[in-house]
Amino acid sequence: MADAAQKAFDRFDTDKDGEISLAELKQGLEKSLKIELSDKRVKELMDAFDASGDGALQIDEMVTINLFRNKLESLVREEKRLAVEAKQKAEEEEKQAALAAARLEILNEKEPTTSDRFVSILPYLFPLMDGLAYGRFLLSTEDAAANPAVVFLAVLYGLYRAVPFSGFIAFFALNFLAGTPSINRLIRYNMQQAIFVDIALFFPGLAGGLLGALNLNFPTAIQELSTDAIFVTLLAVLGYCTVSSLFGVAPDKLPLISNSVNDRMPTIDMFDDSGSFIPRQLRQEEGDEDTDKKDDK
Repeated sequence: MADAAQKAFDRFDTDKDGEISLAELKQGLEKSLKIELSDKRVKELMDAFDASGDGALQIDEMVTINLFRNKLESLVREEKRLAVEAKQKAEEEEKQAALAAARLEILNEKEPTTSDRFVSILPYLFPLMDGLAYGRFLLSTEDAAANPAVVFLAVLYGLYRAVPFSGFIAFFALNFLAGTPSINRLIRYNMQQAIFVDIALFFPGLAGGLLGALNLNFPTAIQELSTDAIFVTLLAVLGYCTVSSLFGVAPDKLPLISNSVNDRMPTIDMFDDSGSFIPRQLRQEEGDEDTDKKDDK
């Protein structure tokens, strides 16, 4: 092997300077192996046998042609393996991208259109109608009665109350539509939030009923002031939700309420690879199983 390496070295070292440069190695290998090699491939071979790292091969670093061939074949196999892995990874990424796109089609998380923004504020009519009772003192004044907006609300409220069980119908309709993933997320979010705002209006009425049952009668001025405060707060909340929605931004800054809505909103990870919805409890059970498997390992 030493003699073979010496002969190869003498044949490769064309300028007889005692070392084999990159160009000499390329020329010698192409002549011996009768194949054309790229500069990159020759550099890989040089790096594999250049123990000193000086960019050239000395006699003690020279190997036989067979070892060069074996190393070259090894590099080719490794490159093919990496190419196959890169292709598989690209295909997997393409598959995941297609799956994500399909999920987005199922769960409408797109930027709301202009019509979506206007539709998204309609659910807040539900808590507004139920909250008008708290504005009875403010809306019954002579100045308010002459206001076209108040007249419009009065007509709308009359139509709302003319429908039997209108409150229950509105509640169940919003709750059902909020679970329809094809509806734009902003609309679904506002449907859920309108329900929670309406539920929040139940507590002041409950508190008033309890105080009445305990025969705790407050002065009329205090009763009017507290009722007006509830109504003004409701208007402020609905105003914020309306303006934010018209700008296409989910009104998710309401204390307690928005957090509860966010917990109920479906996300992409709630759908499996086939696009089927996975119930929250089932996802939790699968997560617990995965955790147990990791712990066992």
